[in-house]
Amino acid sequence: MSIRVLLAEDHVLVRQGLRSLLEREGFQVVGEASNGGEAARLAASTRPDVAVLDIAMPVMNGIEACGELRRASPDTRVVILSMYSDDQYVMSALKAGVSGYVLKSRAAGDLVHAIREASLGGFTLSPGISRAVVEAHLANRGVPPDPLTPRERQILQLVAEGKSTKEAAAALNISVKTADTHRNNLMRKLGAHSAADLVRHAVRRGLVQV
Repeated sequence: MSIRVLLAEDHVLVRQGLRSLLEREGFQVVGEASNGGEAARLAASTRPDVAVLDIAMPVMNGIEACGELRRASPDTRVVILSMYSDDQYVMSALKAGVSGYVLKSRAAGDLVHAIREASLGGFTLSPGISRAVVEAHLANRGVPPDPLTPRERQILQLVAEGKSTKEAAAALNISVKTADTHRNNLMRKLGAHSAADLVRHAVRRGLVQV
């Protein structure tokens, strides 16, 4: 039986290329999404074996989507696809419980292997990713608890993408008052005093890319 895969990538041409690659390798692509929220909703209805999530997507990035998706479809394994091997991105993905982290520069070969490994319960990292980061994660060293809630991280990403509080509320289907409360809470927790401060925090956390 073919491994059933869900693809989430906001660039249409890249997504189409990935679909062609995976179908040539015998995988069944059961859905395509352009952001993390859409991927989580699709996972709930399609129940894929593996979800491939681009790390940098609007509204909800791949790392944030991982938790949402696994709640919607607990048996689905997640493989992150990224341009970056920076420690903060890898550590955030590991903390989210991914089954693989593949660099886009090596996607053609590594992605196929990572999907197959994930479907069997295995774990894959592209060469070039710091093993020290992985070892620190496995040993629970240097991983301080995140003071932000998942919703606060979503608000942080949307603000960093230039969304107003009203636009963020609409994107997350919550009231403006609730979005404003989340924004005030995350600013207090991060010691931020402006939108520019929030952008810097979002970049450091790997929620958005420069």
